[in-house]
Amino acid sequence: MSAGSDSNGGQDAPAGESVLVVDDDPFIARLLEIELRAAGYEVRVAGDGERALALVRERCPELVLADVMMPTMDGFELTRRLRQDSHTASVSIIMLTARGLSADKLEGFSIGADDYIVKPFDTPELLARIRGVLRRAKEMRAQSPLTGLPGNVRIEDEIEGRVRANDTFAILYVDLDHFKAYNDHYGFMRGDQVIQFSGRLIQEVALAAAGPDTFVGHVGGDDFVVVCQADKAERVAEQLAERFDREAPALYDEEDRVNGYIEIANRQGEQQRFPIISLSIGVATTAKRGFAHYAEAVAIATEMKSFTKKKMTPGSSWAVDRRTT
Repeated sequence: MSAGSDSNGGQDAPAGESVLVVDDDPFIARLLEIELRAAGYEVRVAGDGERALALVRERCPELVLADVMMPTMDGFELTRRLRQDSHTASVSIIMLTARGLSADKLEGFSIGADDYIVKPFDTPELLARIRGVLRRAKEMRAQSPLTGLPGNVRIEDEIEGRVRANDTFAILYVDLDHFKAYNDHYGFMRGDQVIQFSGRLIQEVALAAAGPDTFVGHVGGDDFVVVCQADKAERVAEQLAERFDREAPALYDEEDRVNGYIEIANRQGEQQRFPIISLSIGVATTAKRGFAHYAEAVAIATEMKSFTKKKMTPGSSWAVDRRTT
Protein backbone atom coordinates (compact mmCIF):
# COMPACT_ATOMS: atom_id res chain seq x y z
CA MET A 1 0.00 0.00 0.00
CA SER A 2 1.45 3.31 -0.99
CA ALA A 3 1.42 6.28 1.34
CA GLY A 4 -1.40 8.76 0.88
CA SER A 5 -2.17 12.27 1.96
CA ASP A 6 -4.68 13.21 4.65
CA SER A 7 -7.04 14.38 1.92
CA ASN A 8 -9.93 12.16 0.80
CA GLY A 9 -9.66 13.08 -2.83
CA GLY A 10 -11.75 16.21 -2.75
CA GLN A 11 -14.79 14.36 -1.43
CA ASP A 12 -16.77 15.48 1.60
CA ALA A 13 -15.37 13.98 4.80
CA PRO A 14 -17.47 11.15 6.29
CA ALA A 15 -19.67 12.17 9.18
CA GLY A 16 -17.94 9.98 11.77
CA GLU A 17 -18.76 6.73 9.96
CA SER A 18 -17.16 3.81 11.77
CA VAL A 19 -14.78 1.25 10.28
CA LEU A 20 -13.39 -1.89 11.89
CA VAL A 21 -9.96 -2.87 10.51
CA VAL A 22 -9.19 -6.60 10.87
CA ASP A 23 -5.61 -7.63 10.05
CA ASP A 24 -3.10 -9.85 11.85
CA ASP A 25 -0.18 -7.73 10.57
CA PRO A 26 0.25 -4.94 13.17
CA PHE A 27 2.09 -2.69 10.68
CA ILE A 28 -0.67 -2.91 8.03
CA ALA A 29 -3.39 -2.51 10.64
CA ARG A 30 -1.74 0.59 12.10
CA LEU A 31 -1.16 2.11 8.67
CA LEU A 32 -4.80 1.58 7.72
CA GLU A 33 -5.92 3.06 11.03
CA ILE A 34 -3.83 6.22 10.45
CA GLU A 35 -5.05 6.70 6.88
CA LEU A 36 -8.71 6.13 7.74
CA ARG A 37 -8.62 8.43 10.77
CA ALA A 38 -7.00 11.12 8.61
CA ALA A 39 -9.88 10.71 6.15
CA GLY A 40 -12.42 11.33 8.93
CA TYR A 41 -13.51 7.83 9.88
CA GLU A 42 -13.92 6.48 13.40
CA VAL A 43 -11.60 3.44 13.50
CA ARG A 44 -11.21 0.36 15.67
CA VAL A 45 -8.68 -2.41 15.08
CA ALA A 46 -8.80 -6.17 15.63
CA GLY A 47 -5.85 -8.52 15.13
CA ASP A 48 -7.93 -11.61 14.28
CA GLY A 49 -11.41 -12.77 13.35
CA GLU A 50 -12.47 -13.80 16.86
CA ARG A 51 -11.60 -10.38 18.27
CA ALA A 52 -13.37 -8.74 15.33
CA LEU A 53 -16.58 -10.65 16.07
CA ALA A 54 -16.45 -9.53 19.70
CA LEU A 55 -15.99 -5.88 18.71
CA VAL A 56 -18.79 -6.01 16.10
CA ARG A 57 -21.21 -7.53 18.59
CA GLU A 58 -20.24 -4.90 21.14
CA ARG A 59 -20.95 -2.08 18.66
CA CYS A 60 -21.62 -2.74 14.99
CA PRO A 61 -19.60 -0.50 12.62
CA GLU A 62 -20.78 0.77 9.26
CA LEU A 63 -17.97 -1.16 7.52
CA VAL A 64 -15.56 -4.03 8.22
CA LEU A 65 -12.24 -3.94 6.35
CA ALA A 66 -10.92 -7.50 6.73
CA ASP A 67 -7.77 -9.26 5.55
CA VAL A 68 -8.45 -12.66 4.00
CA MET A 69 -5.36 -14.53 5.22
CA MET A 70 -5.47 -14.64 9.03
CA PRO A 71 -4.78 -17.46 11.49
CA THR A 72 -7.57 -19.19 13.46
CA MET A 73 -10.39 -17.47 11.58
CA ASP A 74 -9.74 -16.10 8.09
CA GLY A 75 -11.62 -13.29 6.39
CA PHE A 76 -13.95 -15.68 4.57
CA GLU A 77 -15.12 -17.30 7.79
CA LEU A 78 -15.47 -13.91 9.48
CA THR A 79 -17.68 -12.74 6.63
CA ARG A 80 -19.82 -15.89 6.86
CA ARG A 81 -20.30 -15.39 10.60
CA LEU A 82 -21.25 -11.73 10.16
CA ARG A 83 -23.80 -12.53 7.43
CA GLN A 84 -25.37 -15.37 9.45
CA ASP A 85 -26.08 -13.16 12.49
CA SER A 86 -29.20 -11.00 12.07
CA HIS A 87 -27.61 -8.26 14.19
CA THR A 88 -24.61 -7.92 11.87
CA ALA A 89 -25.98 -9.21 8.55
CA SER A 90 -26.29 -5.74 7.00
CA VAL A 91 -22.79 -4.45 7.86
CA SER A 92 -20.71 -3.52 4.79
CA ILE A 93 -17.62 -5.70 4.23
CA ILE A 94 -14.53 -5.09 2.09
CA MET A 95 -12.00 -7.92 1.89
CA LEU A 96 -8.26 -7.32 1.51
CA THR A 97 -5.93 -9.94 0.09
CA ALA A 98 -2.51 -10.39 -1.44
CA ARG A 99 -4.00 -12.98 -3.81
CA GLY A 100 -5.73 -11.72 -6.93
CA LEU A 101 -7.12 -15.08 -8.03
CA SER A 102 -10.58 -15.01 -9.61
CA ALA A 103 -11.63 -17.99 -7.48
CA ASP A 104 -10.84 -16.05 -4.30
CA LYS A 105 -12.83 -13.04 -5.49
CA LEU A 106 -15.80 -15.21 -6.44
CA GLU A 107 -15.76 -16.90 -3.04
CA GLY A 108 -15.63 -13.52 -1.31
CA PHE A 109 -18.61 -12.18 -3.26
CA SER A 110 -20.57 -15.44 -2.94
CA ILE A 111 -20.45 -15.34 0.86
CA GLY A 112 -21.54 -11.70 1.01
CA ALA A 113 -18.53 -9.39 0.68
CA ASP A 114 -19.41 -6.00 -0.82
CA ASP A 115 -16.00 -5.41 -2.43
CA TYR A 116 -12.61 -7.10 -2.79
CA ILE A 117 -9.29 -5.25 -3.00
CA VAL A 118 -5.96 -6.84 -3.95
CA LYS A 119 -2.78 -5.73 -2.19
CA PRO A 120 -0.80 -3.62 -2.79
CA PHE A 121 -3.23 -0.76 -3.38
CA ASP A 122 -3.07 3.01 -3.23
CA THR A 123 -4.73 4.82 -0.36
CA PRO A 124 -6.86 7.00 -2.69
CA GLU A 125 -8.21 3.83 -4.33
CA LEU A 126 -9.02 2.28 -0.95
CA LEU A 127 -10.80 5.43 0.25
CA ALA A 128 -12.78 5.62 -2.99
CA ARG A 129 -13.87 1.98 -2.61
CA ILE A 130 -14.90 2.59 0.99
CA ARG A 131 -16.92 5.66 0.03
CA GLY A 132 -18.63 3.70 -2.75
CA VAL A 133 -19.59 0.78 -0.53
CA LEU A 134 -20.90 3.04 2.24
CA ARG A 135 -22.85 5.16 -0.23
CA ARG A 136 -24.54 2.08 -1.70
CA ALA A 137 -25.37 0.83 1.79
CA LYS A 138 -26.95 4.18 2.65
CA GLU A 139 -29.01 4.12 -0.52
CA MET A 140 -30.22 0.61 0.31
CA ARG A 141 -31.33 1.74 3.76
CA ALA A 142 -33.38 4.44 2.06
CA GLN A 143 -35.42 1.80 0.23
CA SER A 144 -37.29 -1.33 1.17
CA PRO A 145 -35.22 -4.47 0.48
CA LEU A 146 -38.42 -6.48 -0.03
CA THR A 147 -40.23 -4.27 -2.56
CA GLY A 148 -37.44 -2.03 -3.84
CA LEU A 149 -39.66 0.98 -3.15
CA PRO A 150 -38.36 4.05 -1.28
CA GLY A 151 -38.33 3.52 2.48
CA ASN A 152 -38.98 5.77 5.47
CA VAL A 153 -36.05 8.13 4.88
CA ARG A 154 -37.15 8.91 1.32
CA ILE A 155 -40.83 9.07 2.28
CA GLU A 156 -40.13 11.69 4.93
CA ASP A 157 -37.92 13.69 2.55
CA GLU A 158 -40.59 13.62 -0.17
CA ILE A 159 -43.44 14.80 2.07
CA GLU A 160 -41.34 17.35 3.94
CA GLY A 161 -40.15 18.78 0.62
CA ARG A 162 -43.72 19.25 -0.58
CA VAL A 163 -44.74 20.82 2.72
CA ARG A 164 -41.84 23.32 2.56
CA ALA A 165 -42.64 24.14 -1.07
CA ASN A 166 -46.28 24.77 -0.10
CA ASP A 167 -47.42 22.36 -2.83
CA THR A 168 -50.98 21.19 -3.22
CA PHE A 169 -50.71 17.46 -2.66
CA ALA A 170 -52.33 14.44 -1.03
CA ILE A 171 -51.01 11.51 0.99
CA LEU A 172 -52.63 8.11 0.72
CA TYR A 173 -51.74 5.78 3.59
CA VAL A 174 -52.42 2.24 2.38
CA ASP A 175 -52.71 -0.71 4.78
CA LEU A 176 -53.54 -4.37 4.08
CA ASP A 177 -56.50 -5.82 5.96
CA HIS A 178 -56.29 -9.41 7.34
CA PHE A 179 -52.63 -9.74 6.32
CA LYS A 180 -51.55 -11.27 9.64
CA ALA A 181 -54.11 -14.05 9.26
CA TYR A 182 -52.87 -14.71 5.72
CA ASN A 183 -49.26 -14.77 6.93
CA ASP A 184 -50.10 -17.19 9.75
CA HIS A 185 -52.08 -19.45 7.44
CA TYR A 186 -49.76 -19.62 4.42
CA GLY A 187 -46.37 -18.78 5.96
CA PHE A 188 -43.83 -15.99 5.68
CA MET A 189 -42.71 -16.75 2.12
CA ARG A 190 -46.25 -16.40 0.78
CA GLY A 191 -46.67 -13.34 2.99
CA ASP A 192 -43.60 -11.70 1.44
CA GLN A 193 -45.01 -12.41 -2.01
CA VAL A 194 -48.22 -10.60 -1.04
CA ILE A 195 -46.19 -7.56 0.07
CA GLN A 196 -44.27 -7.57 -3.22
CA PHE A 197 -47.49 -8.01 -5.21
CA SER A 198 -49.09 -5.12 -3.32
CA GLY A 199 -46.12 -2.84 -3.89
CA ARG A 200 -46.14 -3.49 -7.65
CA LEU A 201 -49.91 -3.02 -7.90
CA ILE A 202 -49.94 0.20 -5.89
CA GLN A 203 -47.09 1.65 -7.94
CA GLU A 204 -48.69 0.70 -11.28
CA VAL A 205 -52.13 2.04 -10.39
CA ALA A 206 -50.86 5.25 -8.77
CA LEU A 207 -48.57 6.20 -11.65
CA ALA A 208 -51.23 5.42 -14.25
CA ALA A 209 -53.95 7.34 -12.39
CA ALA A 210 -51.97 10.35 -11.16
CA GLY A 211 -48.99 10.75 -13.50
CA PRO A 212 -45.21 10.35 -13.39
CA ASP A 213 -44.61 12.85 -10.58
CA THR A 214 -46.45 10.53 -8.18
CA PHE A 215 -44.36 9.07 -5.36
CA VAL A 216 -44.89 5.55 -3.95
CA GLY A 217 -43.08 4.38 -0.81
CA HIS A 218 -43.04 1.30 1.43
CA VAL A 219 -43.28 2.27 5.08
CA GLY A 220 -42.60 -1.32 6.13
CA GLY A 221 -44.60 -4.46 6.80
CA ASP A 222 -47.94 -4.15 5.01
CA ASP A 223 -48.05 -0.32 4.99
CA PHE A 224 -47.49 1.85 1.91
CA VAL A 225 -47.65 5.55 1.10
CA VAL A 226 -48.64 7.33 -2.10
CA VAL A 227 -47.99 11.08 -2.56
CA CYS A 228 -49.72 12.69 -5.53
CA GLN A 229 -51.51 15.83 -6.70
CA ALA A 230 -54.47 16.60 -4.47
CA ASP A 231 -57.03 16.48 -7.29
CA LYS A 232 -55.90 12.98 -8.28
CA ALA A 233 -56.10 11.39 -4.81
CA GLU A 234 -59.67 10.09 -4.93
CA ARG A 235 -59.15 8.61 -8.40
CA VAL A 236 -56.03 6.79 -7.14
CA ALA A 237 -57.84 5.48 -4.04
CA GLU A 238 -60.85 4.28 -6.03
CA GLN A 239 -58.76 2.51 -8.69
CA LEU A 240 -56.48 0.94 -6.06
CA ALA A 241 -59.47 -0.49 -4.20
CA GLU A 242 -61.11 -1.79 -7.37
CA ARG A 243 -58.03 -3.46 -8.85
CA PHE A 244 -56.80 -4.94 -5.56
CA ASP A 245 -60.17 -6.55 -4.86
CA ARG A 246 -60.20 -7.97 -8.38
CA GLU A 247 -56.71 -9.52 -8.19
CA ALA A 248 -56.26 -10.43 -4.48
CA PRO A 249 -58.26 -13.71 -4.64
CA ALA A 250 -55.55 -15.16 -6.93
CA LEU A 251 -53.17 -15.05 -3.94
CA TYR A 252 -55.19 -17.83 -2.23
CA ASP A 253 -55.34 -21.58 -2.73
CA GLU A 254 -58.33 -22.70 -4.80
CA GLU A 255 -60.42 -24.02 -1.90
CA ASP A 256 -59.92 -20.84 0.16
CA ARG A 257 -60.58 -18.70 -2.91
CA VAL A 258 -63.89 -20.47 -3.55
CA ASN A 259 -64.88 -20.16 0.11
CA GLY A 260 -63.88 -16.50 0.20
CA TYR A 261 -62.11 -16.89 3.54
CA ILE A 262 -59.47 -18.77 5.53
CA GLU A 263 -59.84 -20.24 9.00
CA ILE A 264 -57.30 -19.60 11.76
CA ALA A 265 -57.42 -20.87 15.34
CA ASN A 266 -57.39 -18.09 17.95
CA ARG A 267 -55.64 -18.27 21.34
CA GLN A 268 -58.60 -20.14 22.79
CA GLY A 269 -58.33 -22.77 20.06
CA GLU A 270 -61.51 -21.58 18.38
CA GLN A 271 -61.60 -21.33 14.58
CA GLN A 272 -62.00 -17.81 13.21
CA ARG A 273 -62.80 -16.89 9.64
CA PHE A 274 -60.89 -14.14 7.88
CA PRO A 275 -62.01 -12.80 4.49
CA ILE A 276 -59.81 -12.20 1.44
CA ILE A 277 -57.20 -9.50 2.13
CA SER A 278 -58.19 -6.00 1.11
CA LEU A 279 -56.96 -2.41 1.39
CA SER A 280 -57.79 0.34 3.86
CA ILE A 281 -56.74 3.72 2.47
CA GLY A 282 -56.65 6.98 4.43
CA VAL A 283 -56.24 10.23 2.49
CA ALA A 284 -54.91 13.54 3.82
CA THR A 285 -54.95 16.43 1.38
CA THR A 286 -53.97 20.09 1.25
CA ALA A 287 -57.02 20.88 -0.90
CA LYS A 288 -58.79 22.42 2.12
CA ARG A 289 -56.05 22.76 4.72
CA GLY A 290 -52.30 23.13 5.07
CA PHE A 291 -49.75 21.04 6.95
CA ALA A 292 -47.04 22.54 9.13
CA HIS A 293 -44.69 19.56 8.76
CA TYR A 294 -44.31 15.95 7.64
CA ALA A 295 -45.55 14.40 10.91
CA GLU A 296 -48.84 16.32 10.86
CA ALA A 297 -49.63 15.24 7.30
CA VAL A 298 -48.85 11.58 8.00
CA ALA A 299 -50.82 11.62 11.27
CA ILE A 300 -53.97 12.75 9.48
CA ALA A 301 -53.59 10.18 6.71
CA THR A 302 -53.05 7.48 9.36
CA GLU A 303 -56.13 8.68 11.27
CA MET A 304 -58.27 8.34 8.13
CA LYS A 305 -56.81 4.90 7.43
CA SER A 306 -57.76 3.77 10.95
CA PHE A 307 -61.24 5.19 10.43
CA THR A 308 -61.89 3.23 7.23
CA LYS A 309 -60.29 0.09 8.69
CA LYS A 310 -63.22 -0.15 11.11
CA LYS A 311 -65.61 -0.78 8.22
CA MET A 312 -67.99 -3.71 8.58
CA THR A 313 -68.33 -4.44 4.85
CA PRO A 314 -65.92 -6.77 3.00
CA GLY A 315 -63.50 -5.50 0.38
CA SER A 316 -61.26 -2.46 0.14
CA SER A 317 -62.34 1.00 1.21
CA TRP A 318 -60.97 4.53 1.52
CA ALA A 319 -61.73 7.74 3.37
CA VAL A 320 -60.66 11.35 2.72
CA ASP A 321 -60.09 13.99 5.39
CA ARG A 322 -62.33 16.90 4.35
CA ARG A 323 -61.84 19.06 7.43
CA THR A 324 -60.63 22.61 6.92
CA THR A 325 -58.78 22.85 10.24
